[in-house]
Amino acid sequence: MHRFAQTNLQLFNQLRQEGYSNTDLGLISKVYITVMQLFSGSFRSSGKTFIAHLVGTASILGYLHSPTRVVAAGLLHAAYEFGDFGDGIPRGISTRRRNWLREAIGQEAEEYVARYSAFIWNEKTIPEIYDRLDTFTPIERDILLIRLANELEEHLDLSLLYCGRERQHLYSTHANHLIIEMAIKLELPTLATELEQAIEDNKTAQIPIELFNQRNQSVSFLIAPKSYRKHMWITLYQLFTKGLHYLRTAMTHTQNQSTFDSTIDKKLG
Repeated sequence: MHRFAQTNLQLFNQLRQEGYSNTDLGLISKVYITVMQLFSGSFRSSGKTFIAHLVGTASILGYLHSPTRVVAAGLLHAAYEFGDFGDGIPRGISTRRRNWLREAIGQEAEEYVARYSAFIWNEKTIPEIYDRLDTFTPIERDILLIRLANELEEHLDLSLLYCGRERQHLYSTHANHLIIEMAIKLELPTLATELEQAIEDNKTAQIPIELFNQRNQSVSFLIAPKSYRKHMWITLYQLFTKGLHYLRTAMTHTQNQSTFDSTIDKKLG
């Protein structure tokens, strides 16, 4: 297995050695600053820092000599799903977020990040994507490449074995043979080989129970510094949305109970 970068310095040195220009390196450095802003205190379900995952994904793309825009998007691919924009919204794309990210990293890289976020990837869509791959546009092929790099990074260091059972099950339901075949279809046999080896390693390896994620964490999470304080309006917004959720739940329960009572009255009547 190739050893991919996990820190910004390792990534910069790798890209420099791979022949990326100073202008390219300048863009990647700029994107990394944005990564630090959006993912400070964020961790993957394995306990690995989210930034290490993002750097690893970009490193894989650099190893494959991908265009700089693709490496940049890979470095920030999870921004809209897991990045903390400080707006109190859990996840997703908004006009305000897109404008902010365009200002930070440029329009072309942001467009790739947005397209990645809209690229639905699960056990149902993977076979469909494989069947349609030959019809993909160059941009769609780039987005798929970022996704495959993400898949490889998810399997590196046996990381899935350190996650909660739900996340392990999620990846076990993926059609891994199709994922490997996608890399071959993209004419990236090196990526296919790395994917095959990493997936197999996660299937066969065992880790001591003492190292298992005791939190049984299945999703990424945030650990804020102890000095962290939420903005008052964000706290109020979250309380409002939580109260709205409870209200809707209560109303649904009341409606269901009313329907049940009515049915019982009819049967008894």
